[in-house]
Amino acid sequence: MSKTKIHLIAAARPNFMKIAPLYHALAAEEWCDPAIVHTGQHYDANMSDAFFRDLGMPDPRFHLGVGSGSHAEQTGGVMIAYEKICLSERPDWVVVVGDVNSTAACAQVGAKLHIPVAHLEAGLRSGDRRMPEEINRLVTDAISDVLWTPSPDADENLLREGVDPARITRVGNIMIDSFERMRAQIEAENAPAAFDLEPGAYGVVTLHRPSNVDDPDMLALLVNQLIGAAARLPLLFAVHPRTRNRLNASGLWPKLEQAPGMKLAEPVNYIRFMSLVRTAKLIITDSGGIQEESTYLDIPCLTLRENTERPITITQGSNRLVKPDELLANVEQVLAGKWPHGRKPDRWDGHTAERIVDDLKKRTRL
Repeated sequence: MSKTKIHLIAAARPNFMKIAPLYHALAAEEWCDPAIVHTGQHYDANMSDAFFRDLGMPDPRFHLGVGSGSHAEQTGGVMIAYEKICLSERPDWVVVVGDVNSTAACAQVGAKLHIPVAHLEAGLRSGDRRMPEEINRLVTDAISDVLWTPSPDADENLLREGVDPARITRVGNIMIDSFERMRAQIEAENAPAAFDLEPGAYGVVTLHRPSNVDDPDMLALLVNQLIGAAARLPLLFAVHPRTRNRLNASGLWPKLEQAPGMKLAEPVNYIRFMSLVRTAKLIITDSGGIQEESTYLDIPCLTLRENTERPITITQGSNRLVKPDELLANVEQVLAGKWPHGRKPDRWDGHTAERIVDDLKKRTRL
């Protein structure tokens, strides 16, 4: 009997952590043949190849090599390239994850070729359609056959949008699977020592969203707030390539580089990054996934955004939305011990991949 062919779509760095546990769980099954499709949306080696090595994944079976470009160029490029793959080696399932351009692009290819599509991390909503990720979420969920959700609020969003409950399965948070799978290596990494940081006595910073880094005035405000925070608590700033370009263009890089307590670093691989996060006093970010990991680890997370598609990290976790001009004041709250503790949401337990495999098996005619 031929095996069920499953394409796992990987594009940007957060996708790699989401497909890794699922790839390993599917690879252990006799009935299916999982194949990684790397669209090439993240083409920086530090943000791509190293993650595959860290996560124990094989080289992608298919590499589309799309690279950078506008939203339209990326989406169109992925659709054109991936359609060719599907026409030549048609899969039985297309599994897309997260909310990047490649997610929506590959979902559309699968839907138009009548290949069943499953969306992992479905149902998340920020309510802000100015964010390209929100458009990608809406499009992907509307055309996917199966929607794997991480939390009750995601279920509620989909039901409110009229989705048939039979398409929805709450499986939990796949990011926690990656963390638990790699926990021993993460704990052994001791990344804080490499940056001369004392566990529990530093902060980790990541920034990349256009709303924070594209406007020179906003970027200058954030740099001043970060410099003020670094004077109170050492900060390790893992600088995204996009952010580095904006800092240089705005003439702000030297100011950050010379600030007492500020340590600037290239993007680091998953094991090293989570080693830094695990013993941080606080996280300052505008990312999505780190809101979840900090909630799981009960670490104060200061999210520089007007909204979040992961509200459970606020209602149950240790994440809070922070206005840029109030960043330093919120850092002071953490240092004063006035930040609330959270709890682990239901099914954020390291067994999400197993639940996905069970659901996919039930939905596949073997």
